[in-house]
Amino acid sequence: MTNSWVNWAGDQQCAPAVVAAPGSPGEVAGLLADAESAGRTVRVVGSGHSFNDTVLTDGTLLRLSNLNRILHVDTATGLVRVEAGATLNAISTHLHPLGLAFPNLGDIDVQTIAGATATGTHGTGGGLQNISAALHSMELMLADGSGVELSEQTDPDGWRAARVNLGALGVVTAVTLQLVPSFVLEGVERPVPVEEVLADLDEFVDGNEHFEFYVFAHSPLAMTKRNNRTALPEQPRPKAVDWFADIAMSNYTFDGLCRLTHRRPQLIPWVQRLAAYAGSYRRQVDRSYRVFASPRLFRFTEMEYAIPREYAAAALREITEIGTRFDSPMPTEVRFVAPDDAFLSPAGGRETCYIAVHQYRGMAWEPYFRACEAVFDRYHGRPHWGKRHFQTAETLRDRYPDWDRFQQVRRRLDPRGRFANPYVTRVLG
Repeated sequence: MTNSWVNWAGDQQCAPAVVAAPGSPGEVAGLLADAESAGRTVRVVGSGHSFNDTVLTDGTLLRLSNLNRILHVDTATGLVRVEAGATLNAISTHLHPLGLAFPNLGDIDVQTIAGATATGTHGTGGGLQNISAALHSMELMLADGSGVELSEQTDPDGWRAARVNLGALGVVTAVTLQLVPSFVLEGVERPVPVEEVLADLDEFVDGNEHFEFYVFAHSPLAMTKRNNRTALPEQPRPKAVDWFADIAMSNYTFDGLCRLTHRRPQLIPWVQRLAAYAGSYRRQVDRSYRVFASPRLFRFTEMEYAIPREYAAAALREITEIGTRFDSPMPTEVRFVAPDDAFLSPAGGRETCYIAVHQYRGMAWEPYFRACEAVFDRYHGRPHWGKRHFQTAETLRDRYPDWDRFQQVRRRLDPRGRFANPYVTRVLG
């Protein structure tokens, strides 16, 4: 295995001294012992879907791909034990026939369960929490190779810290998830005028179990998506129809249009108006995880912030105006999440609106993202831990009421900073 690593987007890379893919907790413990004796720091990578430098290290990089087994399923209680490298899609695909599902998922599901929860990854739904809220307990391996099982009963503060942990506490080797009975969703996508959505935003959000929308800076139309449970049986679309909608149109065609705007930025308004109108007529009735997630084949980078839900419309108007001043063909995505109590959850303690801005690969992203971040800062924004941002521990500390409690857990579980790297040091101190 070559000692190099690059993320999914292709814009973060490192050359660790050691790259390893342990297949058991015992192998993890051995690699931690080696790192300790050599004085190397340790970072863990899942599917590489973080857009920032959270994984980068010149020490030991542990890949979770071989720790991917489903260990135990209790269909009566909905408790499922899985290894940390199992992907959201693999868990969903295995468990749906057994009658269990995640209550909510994001719009891609290739991430590992450990990576998705460590960064606070989420779906959308005003009454639903982020993915880490499904964690019932977790097995964490510390720098000395010892394992601890964290739950609300065994270590309440450790559990609340570890649910969104940035890889800064240890190596998660397995988790127990609290899942729900499997369900079928009816997903309806259609264009709606942006101002109509913003005028009745609470009605859209609270009137649907899962509501999200995309806005293009140069289009008056929002692409809305409503996913609601239905008693209808699943109706998988023919493979050819699926390929045309998800691969040909949403990926290949849009990728081609983005490449065109890279060369000719003056076409961005035209491409955005076309995409907003053409890309939003669709109905699906299928298993929940198939409706939640779609393939993402073209590459981009992203910034996403969690702001208090009451500021959603005002903040989005400002972000959209900024989008008219920068060259990006891509949309802004808006989602909603219920509060939870993980110490570093961006949605911790408040009804949350997530706003995500994107930039196509190879196009300048930093000036655009910095301008957007200034808006998010004014609205008490907290960054998604796996996406681009320019914050530091000094600027973040006051945004998290339980910041100091996380730091106490961190000092207790990783007193010598074995799991730090420049990103962790920058954002946590």
